[in-house]
Amino acid sequence: MQDALPVDFEPVDLDIVGLVVSPRHRYDGRPSDGPRPAMGSDRQPSVDVRAHKGVVGDRYFGTRHRFAAVTFLAVEEIARVGASLDAPGLDPFLARRNVLTRGLDVESLVHSEFTLEQGGRSLTFRSLTRANPCAWMDVVLAPGAHQAMRGHAGIRSEPLDDGVLSVGPARLVAVRHLSPDDAAQLRREALATARRQA
Repeated sequence: MQDALPVDFEPVDLDIVGLVVSPRHRYDGRPSDGPRPAMGSDRQPSVDVRAHKGVVGDRYFGTRHRFAAVTFLAVEEIARVGASLDAPGLDPFLARRNVLTRGLDVESLVHSEFTLEQGGRSLTFRSLTRANPCAWMDVVLAPGAHQAMRGHAGIRSEPLDDGVLSVGPARLVAVRHLSPDDAAQLRREALATARRQA
């Protein structure tokens, strides 16, 4: 695998503006029936993250989909979608991503290992895939949102450390981009593991 950091890497200050923990899938079944009710509040001020398992309490925690257990989305992408559809003020929480950020180019982190620092602690994640939007976005956000979010709906990742994320300031302190071959190989291995655990 290639070296860790380009020599011109500069840390990026950002804000974690929201954290979502969902014990069950709320966008299930027919969109015309509406979302399933939340089991208590799924918006959290902080979350516990476990290496190779995900966010404690989330429906993907400890499942065979560990390589995709934690999702990230930049709220700027939801604002962009809203502007393109003439629907300002869309609620980014409705996209159901675990970590909502402001000031971070989340889409650029697909196929990378990246480290966030917060409160003197650091957490590293590996992202191998994008988080694709579903047809529910046309219902819960705005008509046309499903198409508008393609390629802009965030990323899926696997935590490589234990730690805590909280709403508030954070910093991206390291990024190691994976070569296409390395990313493809890691994804094949992750999918093979998921199939064995099915």
